[in-house]
Amino acid sequence: MTIPFPSDAWIKAMMVDLNESAAYLEAAKNWEGDFYFVVNPGGTLSEPVTLYMDLWHGKCRDAHAMDDPAALAPAFRLAGPVATWKKVMSKQLDPMQAMMTGQLKLTGNMAMVMKNVRAAKELVESCTRIPTDFPV
Repeated sequence: MTIPFPSDAWIKAMMVDLNESAAYLEAAKNWEGDFYFVVNPGGTLSEPVTLYMDLWHGKCRDAHAMDDPAALAPAFRLAGPVATWKKVMSKQLDPMQAMMTGQLKLTGNMAMVMKNVRAAKELVESCTRIPTDFPV
C-alpha cells in the first residue's frame, strides 16, 4: 500500500520510520530544530502543501500537515516543487546538490545544517523507505 505525498499520513509514516531508525538517532543526536517541508504545486498537486516535523536529538517529537503555515515559525524551511521532492526521495538527485543548485531552497541556520549533513542524509533515507504515491 502506498501513501499519498504530500499528506498528513505520509509525514506521520516518516515520523514512525525516523523514530525506529538507530542510524538517524545516532546521526542526529546533536540536532535541535523543527522544519517546514513545503511542497510546491506540480503534476496533479494544485496547491502548496506544508508538512511540519519537530526534530530533536535524533527523535521526531511531532509531525503533521499544516492547515495554516503561519501558525508556527519553525527553525528551518525546505521548499521546492513536487517533481524535485520526488527526484530526491527516489535517489535520482542528491539533496545537498538540490539545495546547492537552488532546486530546493533551505532557510534557517546553515552552519547547523552543514555540521549535521549525516543527519540530513539519514532524514532523506527515511523518505525513501516510505511507500509513496507521488502526484506527478
